[in-house]
Amino acid sequence: MSVEKTFYTIRAAKMIQSLEKRGHEGYYCSTKEEALTKALELIPEGDLVSWGGSQSVLEIGLTAALAQRKQRVIDRDSASDMEERVKLQKEALAADCFLMSANAVTVDGMFVNIDGNGNRLAALVYGPKSVIVVIGVNKIVSDLKSAYERAKKIAAPLNSIRLGYKTPCTATGVCQDCLVDDCICSQILITRMSRIKGRIKVIIVGESLGL
Repeated sequence: MSVEKTFYTIRAAKMIQSLEKRGHEGYYCSTKEEALTKALELIPEGDLVSWGGSQSVLEIGLTAALAQRKQRVIDRDSASDMEERVKLQKEALAADCFLMSANAVTVDGMFVNIDGNGNRLAALVYGPKSVIVVIGVNKIVSDLKSAYERAKKIAAPLNSIRLGYKTPCTATGVCQDCLVDDCICSQILITRMSRIKGRIKVIIVGESLGL
């Protein structure tokens, strides 16, 4: 095992202890392939599944694998227009399982997420009976201040560029704390625990994933 993989394994073990104290289930997978296997294990084949706009979920091949095993899904990207897309996003709140990542997670098990419309955060907070959060090691930070900084000043500009939004950060690469229509920093959420034990399942992956 490489030095990096050893470090990630040790760090993940401590994080999993912290996640469990906060009411979550935690798992460590060394590779994307292991993470895919674990995620599929956590999703019963009869469940209705949906997801937010997570690059991490796509990068481990999870949505493709669900399609291959003919899982029942709600896919907002299948919508023919914005009205249908919003309808599907609302229906996703009643799914059995919701898939997502986090913009940042602290070593002691707290998440910080930032969103434009808030549908992803709404699903994390309430609705689906199970939430699976796939997190690459690039998103692990030391504390809440660092998590906020990563979400606001790294993840948000990168995602704005990815989505082709017209925000100041897409031109400068630096957050301007803007209030323009395309701003994706509308909602900022700290998740410090879950009162429903095991509802949130966190897969820490020993590779960089997402933005």
